[in-house]
Amino acid sequence: MTLTFLILVLIGLSALGFYIGRGRALNTVSGRVGDLHSLPSHYGFYVALWCGIPSLLIVAAWLILQPQLVEALVIADLPSAYRNLPASEFGLLLNDIRNLASGNVVSREADEALLAAAARLNRAHAIGSGAMWVVAIAAGIAGLTLARRWIAPQLRARNSVERTLLIILVISSTIAILTTVGIVLSLAFESVRFFAKVPLNEFLFGIQWSPQTAIRSDQVGASGSFGAIPLFTGTLLITLIAMLVAVPIGLMSAIYLSEYAVPRVRAVVKPLLEILAGVPTVVYGFFAAITVAPFIRGTGESLGLDVASESALAAGLVMGLMIIPFVSSLSDDVISAVPQSLREGSYGLGATQSETIKRVILPAALPGIIAAVLLAVSRAIGETMIVVMAAGLAANLTANPLEAVTTVTVQIVTLLVGDQEFDSAKTLAAFALGLVLFLITLSLNVVALRVVRRYREIYE
Repeated sequence: MTLTFLILVLIGLSALGFYIGRGRALNTVSGRVGDLHSLPSHYGFYVALWCGIPSLLIVAAWLILQPQLVEALVIADLPSAYRNLPASEFGLLLNDIRNLASGNVVSREADEALLAAAARLNRAHAIGSGAMWVVAIAAGIAGLTLARRWIAPQLRARNSVERTLLIILVISSTIAILTTVGIVLSLAFESVRFFAKVPLNEFLFGIQWSPQTAIRSDQVGASGSFGAIPLFTGTLLITLIAMLVAVPIGLMSAIYLSEYAVPRVRAVVKPLLEILAGVPTVVYGFFAAITVAPFIRGTGESLGLDVASESALAAGLVMGLMIIPFVSSLSDDVISAVPQSLREGSYGLGATQSETIKRVILPAALPGIIAAVLLAVSRAIGETMIVVMAAGLAANLTANPLEAVTTVTVQIVTLLVGDQEFDSAKTLAAFALGLVLFLITLSLNVVALRVVRRYREIYE
């Protein structure tokens, strides 16, 4: 039985608790709602929360602790020859045991000890999952029963429910903040380790990117080049091409849908346009590699141009098509939110519709439009699959859109693919790239916020 099914069972039990609590509250006053301190629904939520929260907390804690406890039991039963392995080899051994348990490929020949350990791992997980089901459902039933007994006309159910929801909101916001801080700190910590191996000026201003490090001391090519300028140049080039496609088309589509299109046309065109946002990026990648890139190459050769089979232009054009819905949908919502009184005042002064759009509506909606463009830029910078399939992996320092380039995100994925050790400059370079990309994005957002504030003040 899957975890999803368990959560659905607990949600159903909480829903049952809601109706039981609501009915119990009405029964205590013989149906006279005015004699209750809170609304009957508050009593229902009171029981539902007492039923759902403890059981869900038990499930969360169980999922966190069970893997460590199960692996500790499996490790304790391993032969001493395996338990005394170095830390790096022992980690690979545990990974092989997990792969054996799940039926995946392992990196070594599986002997009887490994097969027995994998069987124990599966058996322990099965027992733990069954125990989690029993304990979680028992906790939910116990909470439902106790909360039902506590229901009385003088019970301040609304206060308890609102206080509980406030605590949940505070915890959720705290988790979001701590997650962001944790991401930044992890990037910073690993980046410091990288810059201890590679000078900062070489990374930021170097023009050669070849992150190859030696596995053995006598291996040829023991030093790599970690100049990130070609990566940032490729990222900016592809993003620029994508925005040159997405911003004009998306913004003009939004203006048409919000100001010119009749409701019947809008009801059909807007959903069709937003379908583009739901297409998987790998599909765009196939489209770029199979259709757009060969078309650009054939057209360029017919004009006498030297076009690479994988080019920044192909990736940028397809990426621009992908992020059109982000610009169009958000801009449409912002433009539609401009008060109708501004339009009527402009018309009353004798302005035409096009003049009203240009001089009244767009300035009023400018902060939201800038936010939509920023979201599109972030989406373009973070895209990986289209670049891999249409622009390639070559770290070329060029501004020619007809040549092959690569981006920061593609290199991050490339550096972290497979079993990697986190002591080499090659692997740590991924964190340095992520940190620099984070700082650049943060700087762009700060500048954009200042621009928005300035235009907003001028308009007001």
